[in-house]
Amino acid sequence: MTNRTVLISGASIAGPALAFWLSRQGYAVTVVERSRELRGGGQAVDFKGATHRFVLERMGILEEIRRHQTGGLDQTIVDAEGRPLAVLPGEFTGGDVEIRRGDLARILHERTERDCEYVFGDSIASLTETADGVDVTFERGAPRRFDLVFGADGIHSTVRRLAFGPEADYVEHLGHYYALVETDEADGGPAVMYNEPGRMAATGGPKANAFFVFASPELAYDRYDIGQQKDILAGAFADGGWRLPELLEVVKRSDDVYLDSIARVKMDGYSTGRVALLGDAAYGNTLGGFGTGLAIVAAYVIAGELAAANGDHEPAFRRYDEKFRGYAKVARNANAGPFLAPPTNLRIKLRDQMFRRRLLLRSMLWVTDKLATDITLDEYPALARLG
Repeated sequence: MTNRTVLISGASIAGPALAFWLSRQGYAVTVVERSRELRGGGQAVDFKGATHRFVLERMGILEEIRRHQTGGLDQTIVDAEGRPLAVLPGEFTGGDVEIRRGDLARILHERTERDCEYVFGDSIASLTETADGVDVTFERGAPRRFDLVFGADGIHSTVRRLAFGPEADYVEHLGHYYALVETDEADGGPAVMYNEPGRMAATGGPKANAFFVFASPELAYDRYDIGQQKDILAGAFADGGWRLPELLEVVKRSDDVYLDSIARVKMDGYSTGRVALLGDAAYGNTLGGFGTGLAIVAAYVIAGELAAANGDHEPAFRRYDEKFRGYAKVARNANAGPFLAPPTNLRIKLRDQMFRRRLLLRSMLWVTDKLATDITLDEYPALARLG
């Protein structure tokens, strides 16, 4: 087998999923992660359809995911006085099985930590490809050489920037921002969601203790500065009704606030030379509902194609590009921002009415299931023996 040493950037979902398959094939896998530790909690993610279930079963983790599933709870949409207007069904937001991102990351880490090298608190600084490898420098660690490098480091991917070009060439801002706020002051009540034109706030749901979406042009701020994020959120929801003043006080006291743009990645190919991207780094669409499933399936396909090519990255990456170009289109067209935070009161009412029409809702669920299974997966006999 050629190409025996592998570096994966990102230890959330896509990275450990790929590490799972490659380490079992005999690759020496190193996973580097900017965060100083595995991040717990986080928003809920979901899987839907036979394709996702097939891969999770092959990995042997489907039942464990089910044991940690959040339940896909219904969420009540309320007015400023807290009166119910409509119900967002759990089956719509939670797929077949829903789990906190942090719980899924922990499951994948536990399945790979003995066979892979995990380096936390570091990040790739440069990539230099040669005829027989990739020379990598790190922000903190010593330089090293790897046969292959994978970017599984999210929508703001460092690997994509270094290997393909500036983020602005591939990431499109979709006119909204979202924020997840974790706090010890858990709401403890039912899952509820409140809208005003161009903004949404929710509590008690699967995303976080408090979840916000608001319309905004692209903002310049430090994504690692929690104080700046709190200030942006406070400004976006100032003078709001319902429980917004109370929630903003909770935001002030929280040490766990994550704010980012709703954006999508636009790429026609996901590999260049000895470097390949998967997950949100390659086809991310924030809150689009398919990102985690795409990441899990991509890890399976990349590992399977490498196995079929006996480790030769050129045909393997070419096949991965071909297979995923069509499947990843599911993440190309969606924009969750106007759906979660409609721009006018009329649009809010029309959205709410949709959830009162069961036939329309069932049709939408059928479409999402079809999109999630819109790929023909090879059996990859080499992987069938490894799960």
